[in-house]
Amino acid sequence: MTDHDSQSQPTEYDSPWKEILKGYFKDFLAFFLPAAHDGIDWQRTPEFLDKELDRITKEAKAKNRRVDLLVKVWLITGDELWVLNHVEVQGDRDSEFAERMYTCQHRAHDLHRKPVVGLAILADEEPNWRVSEYRQALWGSEVIYRFNTVKLLDYVDQLSDLKESDNPFAIITLVHLTAKRTKNHPNERFQEKKNITRSLYKQGLSRQKIIDLYRFIDWILSLPEKLDALFWEDLSRFEESQKMPYVTSVERIGIRKGEQIGEAKILTRLLQRRFGIVPEWASEKIAKAEPSSLEEWADRVLDTPTLDEIFADKL
Repeated sequence: MTDHDSQSQPTEYDSPWKEILKGYFKDFLAFFLPAAHDGIDWQRTPEFLDKELDRITKEAKAKNRRVDLLVKVWLITGDELWVLNHVEVQGDRDSEFAERMYTCQHRAHDLHRKPVVGLAILADEEPNWRVSEYRQALWGSEVIYRFNTVKLLDYVDQLSDLKESDNPFAIITLVHLTAKRTKNHPNERFQEKKNITRSLYKQGLSRQKIIDLYRFIDWILSLPEKLDALFWEDLSRFEESQKMPYVTSVERIGIRKGEQIGEAKILTRLLQRRFGIVPEWASEKIAKAEPSSLEEWADRVLDTPTLDEIFADKL
């Protein structure tokens, strides 16, 4: 099988990363930044500040694929804190990365006067590229901004620990590393996908968590059509033996996902032609919407004067 046949579709990491980050933000911090996790009052639900982030980052767009999230949380002390999460998804070495992190942090503080903690997840394939500081100095004046950085490649030597952990982001990290390693090896990817998926059941995870994690696994570890069919046959037999028909329902989710992707692309193009750049909050609504909602919004594009009205629940 040739390299270009190794996957059923080009792997795009940004959409599934953003979905899983929003769904399991507490677990995300527990895994990658435990000090922050332990200082947050989780009795208060975190708020995702999509509109604020769009305003902050509109002039600081990255060249490479990335995921940005700005989240409002409250500390155990009662103080409000903002957490800026940046996942550099498919990029190579980027000389502007540290400056972009600083710019986002500075704008967030300047516009909203809130303390901001930066956390960057580097998911690239360059082991020697590590960045955690922005520094600017001239004639005795100096600016230094340090932010938290996690390099996913550092977990390559901890694969057994990742497999044993019950934190969803141990599985996410394992899946991401597996995708990189098996990029041009579809048969190996098939075996790894089968093993990782089966492990979800053996860990005693809830049905919803298994479905959510599987959606990430299925997107990142995409397979050629024939291997994908073999995978589903094997998984169906495994679910029967376990008496847990969980991921069978995800097959229907996958069908809806295909419909949703097509409708989302059409709507995004229409919005771009009408309004120019589509803001982050609107892209988020598009990514999560069912095909019926996407069709309704597309019908409104020509006659509705503002983006807010297009996405309103009722006109």
